[in-house]
Amino acid sequence: MKPELFMPRRDFFRTAGRAAAVVASSRFAFAGEPASARKVRIGIVGGRFGADFFFHEHPNCTVEAVSDLRPERRGRLQEVCRCAKAYESLEKMLLDSQVEAVFLATPAPDHVRHTILSLKAGKHVLCAVPAAMDLEECHRLIETVKSTGLTYMMAETSYWQQATMLARRFFREGRFGTIYATESVYHHAGLESLWFEGGQRTWRHGLPPMLYPTHCTAHLISVTGERLTEVSCLGWGDDDPLLKDNVYKNPFWNESAQFKTNRGHVTRVDVWWRGAHRGCERAQFYGDKMSFFFPHPNGLHAIVVRSGKQTEKDSGGFDRQLSEFEKVTIPEYWKTDALPAPLRHPSHHEDSHTFITHEFIDAIVTNRVPVVNVHEAVAYTAPGIVAHQSALKGGELLKIPSFDA
Repeated sequence: MKPELFMPRRDFFRTAGRAAAVVASSRFAFAGEPASARKVRIGIVGGRFGADFFFHEHPNCTVEAVSDLRPERRGRLQEVCRCAKAYESLEKMLLDSQVEAVFLATPAPDHVRHTILSLKAGKHVLCAVPAAMDLEECHRLIETVKSTGLTYMMAETSYWQQATMLARRFFREGRFGTIYATESVYHHAGLESLWFEGGQRTWRHGLPPMLYPTHCTAHLISVTGERLTEVSCLGWGDDDPLLKDNVYKNPFWNESAQFKTNRGHVTRVDVWWRGAHRGCERAQFYGDKMSFFFPHPNGLHAIVVRSGKQTEKDSGGFDRQLSEFEKVTIPEYWKTDALPAPLRHPSHHEDSHTFITHEFIDAIVTNRVPVVNVHEAVAYTAPGIVAHQSALKGGELLKIPSFDA
């Protein structure tokens, strides 16, 4: 496998207007033996999601400290991360001069506030998804990353799904021809089980589905580098009392959006919290030469479909093209030198967590911009924010602002 191209941090904001082209041609850095003995001293905030990563295993990282507001979660983080130092809050951790970087596995409404606090304290930041909750936060996030010059990365799992990595390879090799349409779905029925904890509402209570879009939008954007420019979105809700009173004033369980890209292509995104469907995060890429379908939870294998030269009769007796189907085995990239040897093991969210761990640490050590940088993070996030506005307006077609310039 060939090494990835990467962009030095000093050139990042100067070339942000060309971000789409950069992402289309670049991926993560391959590992093998560590090229540096440097140890990044990281602090991990958030004892639930934060405990699912592997900074304590990375050869260029030391978990310097952990933090959670709840003592039991702090204790679990200390145990998992093999860390003796713990803080009761992020704010206290940020005073620790030994902490160089932080992983913010905190509630989504706090992401921008926590990120800005951390950057202004001189810490590099890896943040859970989504990047922001409204467009104004998107602007503030980009400006703060730019002004501090520090590393920011969003921990988007779909970028690192093994099937997405294969799709990027197909795209680089030109196998699709032109990808004229994509579909991506995030089906997670029963998510309301996380709306309450200990009898109290959590930040997820009533969360609009399209404010959590990145598991879907990353599928297209991370493969082709396109940006989403327009959207029409419809939502579905019912009379369930859970939808009647929430801080987001959200009336929808499910939202379905159709986006236009800056290349005039179309992508459909479904984020559904309720219904008779099986849970999945999957994509389908339609090209004029070849299409690629991720594995389906109903037991369907991953396949590619190629334009065929033969014809068949449809049910009306008319000729149509007979395409060629082929099963595809998704490579297990986590077994390769894409990762340092200690991280070559399965991980959560379709083996993405070890890749997120490595990409963040390696970006700091090599002084480069991570692939899911602030412009990418906002490009995944902002379209969902506008999509929800469209749904509240009955599907009105709305423009999505660009944050790359």
